Amino acid sequence: MLQALDAAAIRRWAAVSVQTLDAQRDAIDGINVFPVADGDTGSNLLGTMRAALEALLRAPVDERSEAGAALTVLAKGALAGARGNSGVIVSQMLRGLAEALRDVDQAGADDLAKALVRAAELAAEAVAEPRAGTMLTVLTASAAGARRTRSGVLHEVTAAAARAASEALALTPQQLDVLAEAGVVDAGGRGVLVLLESLVTVVNERDEPVVPYSTSQPSPLAAREAGSTEFGYEVMYLLDSTTEVKATVLRETLMALGDCVSVVGDGDGLWTVHVHCNDVGAAIEAGVETGRPHRIMVARFADAEGAPSRFGRARVVVIPARGAGIAALFRTEGALVLEIGPDDEPDVWDLLNLITSTGASHVTVLPGDEGLIGIADEAATRAVAGGQDVIVIPCVSPVQALAALAVHDPARRAGDDVVSMAEAAAATRRGELVVASEDAITWIGPCKAGDLLGFADGDVMRIEHGPVDPSMIVRGAFAVVDRMLAAGGELVTALLGADAPDSLADELEKHLRKEFPAAEFVAYRGGQRDTVVMLGVE
Repeated sequence: MLQALDAAAIRRWAAVSVQTLDAQRDAIDGINVFPVADGDTGSNLLGTMRAALEALLRAPVDERSEAGAALTVLAKGALAGARGNSGVIVSQMLRGLAEALRDVDQAGADDLAKALVRAAELAAEAVAEPRAGTMLTVLTASAAGARRTRSGVLHEVTAAAARAASEALALTPQQLDVLAEAGVVDAGGRGVLVLLESLVTVVNERDEPVVPYSTSQPSPLAAREAGSTEFGYEVMYLLDSTTEVKATVLRETLMALGDCVSVVGDGDGLWTVHVHCNDVGAAIEAGVETGRPHRIMVARFADAEGAPSRFGRARVVVIPARGAGIAALFRTEGALVLEIGPDDEPDVWDLLNLITSTGASHVTVLPGDEGLIGIADEAATRAVAGGQDVIVIPCVSPVQALAALAVHDPARRAGDDVVSMAEAAAATRRGELVVASEDAITWIGPCKAGDLLGFADGDVMRIEHGPVDPSMIVRGAFAVVDRMLAAGGELVTALLGADAPDSLADELEKHLRKEFPAAEFVAYRGGQRDTVVMLGVE
């Protein structure tokens, strides 16, 4: 097996990709029902990769002697020969790989994992209105799969990327009803998987490509996505002599004329333009006003009617959660959960993959931890670029996420539901008991490692000097909850950590019944290891 990808391996990958796409062209064409049921995705991908391979084989040896250089030539060839929207996306996938590996002689496992991330980013940027359940979803999943392995072995990373892509491809009918009704997976996504499987073939040094995912479905009659039925022509051309600013204006002009718009460049002045529209002349004239269009291609396709909704469900709530106990609690309450191990670093791509795989048009994300808000915001931004409506409600504690989840009502308008959840989270005061891990200076004095600290709304309000014992934990919990209820409250929620004494819930309930009889109390076993107990007051 190869330990790294050099220029020769890149050339073989391109050749195997062309060979495999040629063998599967009819099968991929046969399942092409989105965004237009015109049966040409396989042909377009094959034509694009052939152009890329030809450019690589014709380039001077000194321009393709390193892995990064070879990928740069491949990307330029793919852009110049891109056919259809799928071809444009693949050209940007190759451009992303080339950018990430530009100065790399031989690409190892870590290099490839990072390059796949950049490939997914540029591919998504190539489409004006990206859709979940398409080749972009499959490519994003492959990048997340490669990163998840955290392996230094090349064949493990490539296999993980292909496996994740295959799993994401299988889910595409759940994200696009047009695929589900036709009984097929996304054709462009299948093409992405072919490219990844071809890479696995090269890394494993096999003679013949092995394709584990069958695409032998019949070609059904199906409608295109809603929003495209009025556009009857596909226009493509290459564009020279323009700038980034003018390209942005062109993109906006084409979006006013039609849909499926992409205007992407190779960084050296060559741009590929793609749009579905009715006014072919206006689309080409916009290119003339922007630069010098050439290799103009216009195709007419028949429109189908009765386009279904692009998403399989209306709304879901997604929560990234630290620890198995808290994750299980959120699942019980009906949320979709990304479980993060206590020692694991949160990964934005894992969360993005969960959001996009829900098949929901509206997703509400409840981070439940101050350290997870950043990745939630980034994942939401990327998902919104893919066409989903994603809102992050800032929750800095699981008790706030629980409060928000408790008022979630799928029958309510999405905007009203988000407002109610945000208000519930904001109205929940939070407290916790933590064992100090090191000596420190707090607002109320110094503490030592092993002391028990009581927090109310993020501020230290009590220090119990260690060693910590069950009675100390009970006293500390009483003190924190008393401070929080001093301002009023109707419901107290306790999430018991792994180190909480078994009697803590009963002791808290008795204390509240005596001191605050009007307050309700509920306790859960969260099992968290970083806090002894988390408390919420609503």
